Amino acid sequence: MPRPAGPNDKSSFPENPSSALEGLMAEYGSAVLRTAYFYLADRHLAEDVSQEVFIRAYRNWSTFRGESSVKTWLSRITINLCKDRLGRKAAQEQPTDPVLLTKAERYSAEEEAMARWNRTEILRHVVKLPSHYHEVIYLFYYLDLSTREIAEATGSPEGTVRGRLHRAREMLSGYLEKEGLAR
Repeated sequence: MPRPAGPNDKSSFPENPSSALEGLMAEYGSAVLRTAYFYLADRHLAEDVSQEVFIRAYRNWSTFRGESSVKTWLSRITINLCKDRLGRKAAQEQPTDPVLLTKAERYSAEEEAMARWNRTEILRHVVKLPSHYHEVIYLFYYLDLSTREIAEATGSPEGTVRGRLHRAREMLSGYLEKEGLAR
């Protein structure tokens, strides 16, 4: 199946790794940082991993065949580096809300406080899920990756990703209903 042209397609970036790097960082820098922060729960470690992601992207740009989207490729590099950094203990880490790292739109103080509380409450329940469930929820809802892209990024079969996403939604819904947060 051909990929649509756009910022997620390798062909939309220059062939030269130095030139491509600037575009990659501009397009995906905040997503890479948020993903690293989600796994590591430490801003400084996340920044270190983000830098390493782009160093590896620069070094491997000419060998990246573009069989997956650029976003998926960078996500996989990020996830692997984070898991390596944690010594495969990423499952036990309790991430802080990655949404708080992004610039919020301008709301009244009360609206912003309620929005943060809701996101934090939901994330508090997301991290209660087993790691393979909260990982797919994060990648699907926070990074907007498709189930195919999540499968590529995590090295899992797409059917497994769909099953985990379905089960994670069910479990999350149960948690939220118990607390009266679901409608």
